[in-house]
Amino acid sequence: MDRYVIVGAIGGAALKFHEKLTSSVCYKFNKRRTKLPAHFTIKAPFETDRIEDVEDVLEKFSASSHRTSIELKGYGRFRQDVVYMAVNMSPEAKKVHDDLIFQLEKISWMKFKRNEGRNKVFHCTIVSKKIKNNFGEIWNYVNKYPCDFNEYFDNISLYSWKNNTWVLLKRYELA
Repeated sequence: MDRYVIVGAIGGAALKFHEKLTSSVCYKFNKRRTKLPAHFTIKAPFETDRIEDVEDVLEKFSASSHRTSIELKGYGRFRQDVVYMAVNMSPEAKKVHDDLIFQLEKISWMKFKRNEGRNKVFHCTIVSKKIKNNFGEIWNYVNKYPCDFNEYFDNISLYSWKNNTWVLLKRYELA
């Protein structure tokens, strides 16, 4: 069984900002980088030997769906474990996301946890590995840098876990 994750990759100025800020935080506080580029998660890591079921859904869905607006504005956190850029989905982007979840739920073997379906907190992680003892300093540091970007939910990216990192399997562009 192979391991996969489905994300919406974030591009443009928000990607450049995320890369710079993540690198800076990880260097300054001696933390490990996330192994994925800037993104919001659509389906958390899962294992299957039937990835073609997912690929079929993503192919059909992306062919009939359009890009929508998202905003990355300010920061958020989960407890003292994760610091992230807040992702605000436009009503249209939320609908595209929820429609995709509905299609993925039709795959008999795919299961969604409570926090990863339609009502998740959309976010773009900056740092999340072993940060409790530096949390306050990291939180204060990132908040020195204004985060305010208008971007698009314009892709669905499928990654595979290979050689201890995520490798892009396919990027499905939304029209």
